[in-house]
Amino acid sequence: MSIRERASSRRIRSVLLAYLSLTKPRIIELLLVTTIPAMLLAERGAVDTKHLVLILNTVFGGMLAAAGAHTLNCVVDADIDKMMKRTARRPLARDAVPQRDALLFGLALSLAAFGWLWRFANLLSALLAVATIAYYAVVYTMLLKRRTSQNIVWGGIAGCMPVVIGWAAVTGRVDWPALVMFAVIFCWTPPHTWALAMRYKEDYRAAGVPMLPVVASERVVTKRILIYSWLMVAATLALVPAAGWLYAAVAALAGAWFLTMGHQLYAGVRRGEPVKPLRLFLQSNNYLAVVFCALAVDSALNLPTLF
Repeated sequence: MSIRERASSRRIRSVLLAYLSLTKPRIIELLLVTTIPAMLLAERGAVDTKHLVLILNTVFGGMLAAAGAHTLNCVVDADIDKMMKRTARRPLARDAVPQRDALLFGLALSLAAFGWLWRFANLLSALLAVATIAYYAVVYTMLLKRRTSQNIVWGGIAGCMPVVIGWAAVTGRVDWPALVMFAVIFCWTPPHTWALAMRYKEDYRAAGVPMLPVVASERVVTKRILIYSWLMVAATLALVPAAGWLYAAVAALAGAWFLTMGHQLYAGVRRGEPVKPLRLFLQSNNYLAVVFCALAVDSALNLPTLF
C-alpha cells in the first residue's frame, strides 16, 4: 500500500470513528442492560427462537433510536461541548464532522429506528422510540438543559424509555411492571448524573449549564442524591410481585449496598470531609447492571415468585 493509500485509509477510518462517536456508544450500553430484562420479564420463561429474534430486533432498533437521539444532542450542544474539558474531544466540538452532516446523520438514524421497530416489532414500540428521540433532542437538550437545575430529573425520562419500548414490543401495550421499571431508572438518573456533575461542576459552570451541583451546595446535592436513592431502591422492590425470588434477593442486597454508599457520601459532606462523588457515579452503573441482570436471569428461568 502506498503512502497516499495509507493516508486515505486513515482519513476514512478517522471519519467513521467520528460518526460512531456522535452516537455515544458507551451510553447505548444502558439500552442493552435494561431492554433485554424488560422483554424477558414481559414473557417470563419464553426463551424460544421467536422471542429471541424479537429481542435482537428490538435491541437493534433501540440502538438506532439511541444513536439518533445522541447525535441530535451533539448537534444542539456543539457550542457548550467546546467549553467543557470533559466533552471537548467530541466530534463536533473539534470540527471533525460538519454540523449539517451530523444533523442529517441523526435524522437518518431516527427514521431508520422507526422503520425497523415498526417492521420487526410493532407500531407502538416504533412510536414510543420516535417520541423518546423528540423528547431528548427537543424537550431536554433544547428547552431544559440550559434553563433549570432540574434538567436531568425531567430530561432523564428519555433514558427510562427503553424498558417501556421493550415491554411494548413483546406485549403490544404498556403495563404496570414497565412503569415500575421506568420509575427505577427515573430515580436512578439523578444520583448517577449529579455525582458526575459534582466532579465536573466547573465545566458545567463555564458552559453556563445550571446543573444542581453548580447552583446548590454539596450538602443539598448529596441530600437529594440520598432521597432519590431511597426512592430508586423502593421502586426496585415494588417490582418484586412480578418477578421471582432471585430478583428479590439481589434487589434488596444491591439496594442496601448502594444506600450505604449514598449515606457515606452525605455523611462525609456533612462532616466537611473531602468526598469522592465519582465513586458513586461509577458504582451506580454496576448497581443498575446487577439489578437488571438478576431480573433477566430470574425471568428467563421463570423462578417462583414470593407472592
